[in-house]
Amino acid sequence: MTGLLRPVRRSRRRDLVAVPARADVLALAALLLAYPDDEHLAVRDDLGTAVAALPESAAAGHLRGFLDATAGWSEARLRRHHVETFDLRRSTSPYLTYYLHGDTRRRGAALLGLKQTYRAGGFVPPEDELPDHLPIVLEFAAQAGPGAGEAALRTHRAGFEVLRAELARRESPYRHVLDAVAAVLGPAGERVHERARAIIRAGPPRDDVGLGAPLPGYGSATPSGTPYPPTTCGSTSHALGHPDRQRVAPVALGLPAAPGAPSATPAARPEGP
Repeated sequence: MTGLLRPVRRSRRRDLVAVPARADVLALAALLLAYPDDEHLAVRDDLGTAVAALPESAAAGHLRGFLDATAGWSEARLRRHHVETFDLRRSTSPYLTYYLHGDTRRRGAALLGLKQTYRAGGFVPPEDELPDHLPIVLEFAAQAGPGAGEAALRTHRAGFEVLRAELARRESPYRHVLDAVAAVLGPAGERVHERARAIIRAGPPRDDVGLGAPLPGYGSATPSGTPYPPTTCGSTSHALGHPDRQRVAPVALGLPAAPGAPSATPAARPEGP
């Protein structure tokens, strides 16, 4: 997979876990978490080949675990499971700032901060998706490197761990993809686990103005699995199960893209010193 991604910037962090093909693992995780639309299904075999070509590591093994778990799934089943997992439940929202800030005013500032980080790194995310969407955060991490690139993942590690734990509890194949990312990031500290447990107990923060009873899904007696519209935990730009949703484009890994399909690519940099 050499040459498929931009050169990764070196980081001065000394607590990084040594993971072979670190950027490729994160980029593949982004693609595997994306909605399985026609574009992604067309390169499904190519993704499998790319995962198989990764150097041996725990992270690579987890990605292979996802492919093994979904190997016999039909296209309809893949799409249905993705929608049921990431669009219909707050507890498995793919929008990282939701866990830390909930539906509060602080979330808007966090989203703006992510956009500014992307802009500073020369990264242009899709316009039809929020910047905290996990596949987008992962693609930026893959392209920008383990320092600034992985900063958002580390800032929102507690929310990531909540999502990871819930996917494991539900035995979703997507748990393997998050396990791969966790293997790249390294073990979470006790403070992260404490914050994750607090989110699971009480739910993400919420503004009290204009709200009555606690919203179902977190910190309430509503049975787990009750469906919620995506506007409660993420982007308002997608209808449930919309067949034409575009997430992270396969061109990020040098894979073929459907004609006319939008892509998340780095902004062109001016030539010169």
